[in-house]
Amino acid sequence: MSGSATPAAPQVVWPLQLLNFFMADAQAGIGPFLGVFLLAHGWESGAIGTVMTIGGVAGMLMTTPAGALVDTTVHKRLYVVMPCLCVILASAIILVSQQFWLVAASQVATAIAGAAIGPAMAGITLGMVNQRGFNRQNGRNQAFNHAGNVVGAGLSGYLGWRFGFTAVFALAAIFGVLSIISVWCIPASSIDHRVARGMKEGGAATVPVSGYQVLVECRPLLVLAAALALFHLGNGAMLPLYGLAVVDKTEADPAGFVAVTIVVAQAVMIVVSLLAMRLAETRGYWLVLLISFAALPLRGVIAAHSMSTWGVYPVQALDGIGAGLQGVAVPGLVARLLNGTGRINVGQGAVMTVQGLGASLSPALGGWIAQEMGYGPAFLILGGFALGSIGLWLAFAALLGPACASMPATTAPVEMNG
Repeated sequence: MSGSATPAAPQVVWPLQLLNFFMADAQAGIGPFLGVFLLAHGWESGAIGTVMTIGGVAGMLMTTPAGALVDTTVHKRLYVVMPCLCVILASAIILVSQQFWLVAASQVATAIAGAAIGPAMAGITLGMVNQRGFNRQNGRNQAFNHAGNVVGAGLSGYLGWRFGFTAVFALAAIFGVLSIISVWCIPASSIDHRVARGMKEGGAATVPVSGYQVLVECRPLLVLAAALALFHLGNGAMLPLYGLAVVDKTEADPAGFVAVTIVVAQAVMIVVSLLAMRLAETRGYWLVLLISFAALPLRGVIAAHSMSTWGVYPVQALDGIGAGLQGVAVPGLVARLLNGTGRINVGQGAVMTVQGLGASLSPALGGWIAQEMGYGPAFLILGGFALGSIGLWLAFAALLGPACASMPATTAPVEMNG
């Protein structure tokens, strides 16, 4: 492990924020446009959902090992650069051929490459600003990331409308190059790798655990992961399915409409991320996450009754509220729960794995429900899964209370047995 870096100065933090901005479109690539792209090439909703699920499962299986690798490496910047390159190359394969297994292989490669990005970004941020600055800097990171998604989606929609889907890939490649430049502008000496993995600043890990023990032994973390899994089982299919429903019913321009869905959600997320940062400091993470879970059932009801071009605004605004709140609260809560263990990033990966289990099953589940029962029932069923998240969150409120409390001046480790 390398040295004891001091908290990053403002001029050092700017490359991190620019990285979050450019990485948004580079990481997503054609992902949000995949459904309508394949629909235009003769695919049905069930097959589209299945191929997305195959990629989601591959990414889910890799997130915990990726988090463990981020914990041990002193080359965290490479764990951003390499996935960025792989995502662009793997996504470009889809332009060459739309055969099922080739598309599936591309999604698997994309998911595996991208599995390390979440833990790596969290680790780099924590290593630069330490526990005391993590909540605020993570909120700013998320705001820049959502701003990047807004710009990327807007440009992708316009370029896709004017020049076709090839232009969407070209834009992702440009953002990928800018991401690589940004990450190399972060000085390696500004990252304290002991703090980045959750060891006490200047001290040794207080609770040595293996990656496999993290979820089992930290009961609050297990509750968080289960609640997120249920939420994403409903949420994962909502955006691509809603895009398919509206394009199918209204014959809207596919690239342009998908771009609008992304822009609306991500624009809301910019504001929500900054509000979540403040709300976590004053009211704690428990309330932040409860509000995020409650947004999905309402979103499902609205989506089921407003499959039109105007319906995208309330449907995607609610997506922005749920995802924006979770983008700030989940990494921050995991960092608090595992502070002092030396396993923060494997914990981030473990939560992402369980969360990804729900998200990876969602497209196939939603796609087949829509194909057999129609889009309206599919949205209602998908939104209903978050009621389970709300139930878990309320049932275990006492267990989650200490870690979810409002932000103190300093952050002490939470006992692993909760």
